[in-house]
Amino acid sequence: MVEEKINKTEKVEIKNEVKETKKAVIKPEVKKTESKPSVKKPKTSKAKTEEKKPELERIYVVPLRKGYMKVPQYKRAKKAVKTLKEFLAKHMKVEDRDIDKVKVDIYLNNEIWFKGIKKPLNKVKVKATKIDGIVYAELAEVPEIVKFKMARDARRGTKVDKKALDKVVTQEAAEEKIKEERSDKTDKKEESIKEKVSIDAKVAKQKIDAKEIKHTANPKSTKEDNMSSTTMRKALKK
Repeated sequence: MVEEKINKTEKVEIKNEVKETKKAVIKPEVKKTESKPSVKKPKTSKAKTEEKKPELERIYVVPLRKGYMKVPQYKRAKKAVKTLKEFLAKHMKVEDRDIDKVKVDIYLNNEIWFKGIKKPLNKVKVKATKIDGIVYAELAEVPEIVKFKMARDARRGTKVDKKALDKVVTQEAAEEKIKEERSDKTDKKEESIKEKVSIDAKVAKQKIDAKEIKHTANPKSTKEDNMSSTTMRKALKK
């Protein structure tokens, strides 16, 4: 029995020592890093000024005679342009072979129509470029006359017409004059209305003043005047 009590006391002491050692052990301090809110920097979007690259570039010699010979003479040039568009829509792989997505240059169109509606060209050498699903057709071999026309049109586009400028200036001056006249007329109307109102107010004031003077004066009645005249007569007779 005595040995069992001694064992129990030893166990209790051991437990107390273990608790004291746990308390003595100092845990390392963990520094908490404050979480700062993440600020997203704005992305600097660089403006891309690069021109769109063509998807396809090809040169074709387009036969037009087979297409416009099926049509009467007074429709041949129109049919030639249509056959050109159909050919390019087929060979340049346009979606659904849509003719509206084929754009013909004005100089190419003029070359087809040069001899009139009844006598278009039998064939044309064309340079076709496809950009964003749209086909642009131009003359592959530009003749000298067409080059001269192109240069002249470019010069006309850059030059400023003096006559057109003079017309614009005169129109602007006329519009300004009309606006000034209208503003003057409106000002005169407003002034005349104000004058009329002031005159009416003055007349109304004069009427009111006249009425007040009549009421305050209290002139003698006609009966009092007659009585005074009779008394004077009686006094004279005596």
